[in-house]
Amino acid sequence: MPEPLSIQLYTLRDQMAADRDGTLTRLAEIGYRSVEPYDPTADPAGFRKLADDLGLTVPSTHAYALFSKDPGEVFDAVRTTGTDRAIIPGGIDQELFTSLDGLQQVADRLNGFAAAAAEHGALIGYHNHWWEIEPRFEGRTALEVLAGLLAPEVFLEVDTYWAAVGGADVPALLRTLGDRVFSLHVKDGPGVKEQPHTAVGEGTIDVPPILAAAPDAVRIVELDSCAGDVFEAVAASHVYLTELEGRS
Repeated sequence: MPEPLSIQLYTLRDQMAADRDGTLTRLAEIGYRSVEPYDPTADPAGFRKLADDLGLTVPSTHAYALFSKDPGEVFDAVRTTGTDRAIIPGGIDQELFTSLDGLQQVADRLNGFAAAAAEHGALIGYHNHWWEIEPRFEGRTALEVLAGLLAPEVFLEVDTYWAAVGGADVPALLRTLGDRVFSLHVKDGPGVKEQPHTAVGEGTIDVPPILAAAPDAVRIVELDSCAGDVFEAVAASHVYLTELEGRS
């Protein structure tokens, strides 16, 4: 059985801030059975209890808090939310991805996070944007070069939309990265920077071959921004992806 279709809760950050319980309940009513938090340190025990009550699993969580809080506190919160996978979603100087020396610095930082995570029974992953894709090194994206510098336990969450915006052949990139890819952020839109996203299946991204290139990766819907009603967009995304992959 594939992992259930998930959604990154940053998509609904305003709604989560105003009414966390109501937002998670509405996502469960739409049909989501999995969620990816963006701040595990925000009441992790209360979050876990509600998620359990709603039948929501947590495949991973973003952990930007690692840049500002005690690692032990963050990893304890990650485990409390119901996962052992903490993902770095940003916070690293974009300029570092434009040189080999910079990429080594990024790898050292992520490998350091991974060593700290291991002390708490957790794993570290990295989530890309377009700036890890645009720089090329002998035809390879910065993300591919970075992957070769990371400790073997560090996994990747490939944002398929930003990979496309950065100029990658996304299915080919996923095949190259192979088993390093734990999850995919699946999003859609006009395919350019600084424009709102759409429901998955309603934009310019050719989604089916992307998913086919990473059949075992967890699928996580995300809209960084949305021009229309965000609940309608995440519901339409759920319908499109469940029908596309024959999910129940």
